[in-house]
Amino acid sequence: MAAETGALLLVVDDSQDTLEMLQRKLASRGHRVLTAGSVADAINILAGAAVDLVITDYKMPKASGLELVRFVRENCRDTEVMMITGYATINGAVEAVKTGAAEYLTKPFTDEELAAAVSRALERLELRRSARGPSHEEIGARYGLLGESAAMRRVLEAIAKAASTSATVLITGESGTGKELVARAIHYSGPRASAPFVPVNCGGIPESLLESELFGYVKGAFTGAIETRAGFFQTAEGGTIFLDEVGETTLAMQVKLLRVLQDKEICMVGSTRIRKVDMRILAATNKDLRGLVDKGLFREDLYYRLNVIEIAIPPLRERADDILPLARHFAAHFSRERDRKPPEFTERALRILREYEWPGNVRELENVIQRLVIMTEGDSIDVPDLPRLMRAAALPGAGLDRTLDDVTAEYIQNVLASVGGNRTRAAEILGIDRKTLRERLKRGGRLD
Repeated sequence: MAAETGALLLVVDDSQDTLEMLQRKLASRGHRVLTAGSVADAINILAGAAVDLVITDYKMPKASGLELVRFVRENCRDTEVMMITGYATINGAVEAVKTGAAEYLTKPFTDEELAAAVSRALERLELRRSARGPSHEEIGARYGLLGESAAMRRVLEAIAKAASTSATVLITGESGTGKELVARAIHYSGPRASAPFVPVNCGGIPESLLESELFGYVKGAFTGAIETRAGFFQTAEGGTIFLDEVGETTLAMQVKLLRVLQDKEICMVGSTRIRKVDMRILAATNKDLRGLVDKGLFREDLYYRLNVIEIAIPPLRERADDILPLARHFAAHFSRERDRKPPEFTERALRILREYEWPGNVRELENVIQRLVIMTEGDSIDVPDLPRLMRAAALPGAGLDRTLDDVTAEYIQNVLASVGGNRTRAAEILGIDRKTLRERLKRGGRLD
């Protein structure tokens, strides 16, 4: 069953023997299994992992299984929970179900009883997800929002919730994090999907033209207005308008935007006629709007009108688990365009990709991978193939818990990689002659 295959389960019990037994039995049925010896440990795991089903013991020291059931129900809407206990009572079962446990299993139980209870709980989870519409993973894959990190899953969860409402959404994040992709996912996952999605870069349109572009203008409104032309708000009728970089707008323009948000009315430039418009507004910024409000550079009333729902996209450097899946995805995509087999990344290249700061975020990663696919002729991508800036950034990465031989060996390899394997140039940088370098390489970089 789709709901069951590869599900991520969290087993919570203060008995290590029980944890090992349940982990073994559940893993044998194809599940991925995490374990925790206490409610506190379980809550820490749930904060960073998208668990499908929690299986918890009833009686445990400090905090009971009931408290964990209650926590899951209040904080993990996309997680089912079942309880197991060796102290079975009718009152206990009733209390567990009332608190929110989907299943209640009494020890000792057979392998078949365990499997059946887990299957029923996962089926219930699948039904709940189906009733909500597309899953987070489906939304992400459909609109190019890829990632396996807990941070990205939270973004996808927020998209799914925002798509089901008509509320205004403020999408925040650094340049290159994918704010427009998030806006498109919200629009095309919601009830306005068949109507237009109109993106507007507020920072890319001169201030003198922004009003006429957004609101439209009538013939004769200004020099060059030789015909009446609808603006972006009218173009988005029935659909969604996406105001990207809304923090770049002037205070005068912010007053006009506030009226649109409050009354859903516009007035074309050069006209006195008020027109009703029906569209959803999504906005995005890479600036700290709250900080701009405090400085008097952004209207506080507009800020609160825009920020009904906020979706904050974390920078790629805070989503380290997403870097390698994204790199492989982009490599496969650009390789298909060139009708070639996707190159493999060496372990050393992957380490540098993961440790690099990515100031340009996902957009920078995409550009780097595209360049590598175009410029690399072999079947693999290694450190010398990476941009010089990335190779240089990786050089100071030696930790303080390694031997001098280990640090020296890695440094020599990094210098070699940074000059494309040119031993003469590497020897110059290292301050040694080619013979010494050759001997060091034979010894694996050791000093003697």
